[in-house]
Amino acid sequence: MLVDVSDGVATLTLHRPEQHNALSRALREALVAALTSLATDDQVGVVILTGAGEKAFCAGADLKEMEHAPLQPEDLGPDAPLMRAFRALRKPTIAAINGFALTGGFELALNCDILVASTRARFADTHARVGLVAAWGLTQHLPRLIGPVRARYLSFTGNYLDAETALAWGLVLAVVPPDGLMPRCHGIARDILGCDKDALRDVGEAIAHGLGCSLDEGLVFEGALARRSLERFDVSSFVGRRAATLARGKAQVVPRPAGRESRPPGHGQELRE
Repeated sequence: MLVDVSDGVATLTLHRPEQHNALSRALREALVAALTSLATDDQVGVVILTGAGEKAFCAGADLKEMEHAPLQPEDLGPDAPLMRAFRALRKPTIAAINGFALTGGFELALNCDILVASTRARFADTHARVGLVAAWGLTQHLPRLIGPVRARYLSFTGNYLDAETALAWGLVLAVVPPDGLMPRCHGIARDILGCDKDALRDVGEAIAHGLGCSLDEGLVFEGALARRSLERFDVSSFVGRRAATLARGKAQVVPRPAGRESRPPGHGQELRE
């Protein structure tokens, strides 16, 4: 596991390229340790997760290791160390999918907030083909992202999904050339870092909570967070933030040709860059 922290962004790289970054027990433990450490690092506001090499983001659990050291019950489900570490992070996460994201590796990506794919990215859920059931959230996250019919298709067949289709289905935010993947992800991270940290955390929690409850319950939760944000509201800092936000918005507006609506740069252009 490689950890690089720069300008408020932590980049975690699964580093077993010869094994397609398969999740051995040692690598899982290293990832948990990294996420746990970053959760309390006030200098880090965004975490990017990617894989080493050009072929794979992560091929899932190390099947060769599982032949003699299989996963244990405590490694699975919402109380597994990996799942707890993602929940406890409470910072925006970006998955930079540089290649194959398979089975458990697919689940890793789905535990991130925003997915960005290289044109080389491929996704597949082969749990059922090897006689297993997803244990790190795939059966719950995937239908919410792409709909139950498409999720069933992927999980029932184990078929591979290319990057362009993943974009069309709403699984990923953008598909970019391989050499543009990390710059794009770091650009998104810089945009995120411009937000108030406390508000950003609450917005993330409101979205996550709402995905698991009714609309009415979600609105109540949002209202509670909104009231909490008022308690920490500071007028002096708001004035500066408001001015910076307005200036940023003006800079993003593209002058529109006659008869066409203005829109921010990149709008509708996420397919190819």
